Amino acid sequence: MDEESRQELRRHGLHVTAQRLAIIEAVSARPHATTEELTENVRSRIGSVSRQSVYDTLGVFVEKNLIRRIQPSGSVARYEDRVGDNHHHLICRGCTLMFDIDCAVGYTPCLTVDEDHGFEIDEAEVIYWGRCPSCRGTDDPDPQKTTTHT
Repeated sequence: MDEESRQELRRHGLHVTAQRLAIIEAVSARPHATTEELTENVRSRIGSVSRQSVYDTLGVFVEKNLIRRIQPSGSVARYEDRVGDNHHHLICRGCTLMFDIDCAVGYTPCLTVDEDHGFEIDEAEVIYWGRCPSCRGTDDPDPQKTTTHT
């Protein structure tokens, strides 16, 4: 993955640094991770790195469309490297388990706007909320637990 990540950074006009490589690879390894989780991962790989430096790098990656920033209601920002396909997310209200969901197929009236106000719409952000099988079986899910899947 290291060489692939290097090429991806260069393709987007970015200098390849150990920190950038560690961050882009951390996002790839753990989709939907928070900045804090990514910072911990990067520190375990390359040693000392400031949280602000990780925030700044994530911001550049989002701007360059290398990664996507999502922020579901009631959650801190999360990052993933699945970009350009307009997918959506399914999140458990109990434990915050999160899955990527491909775009809705067939008749989708909620994704067709009544009035576009002159916009050329190129993306729809949809979040499906519910309770995962584990949380449906418990009375008191731990809201601090975060698990992600793709």
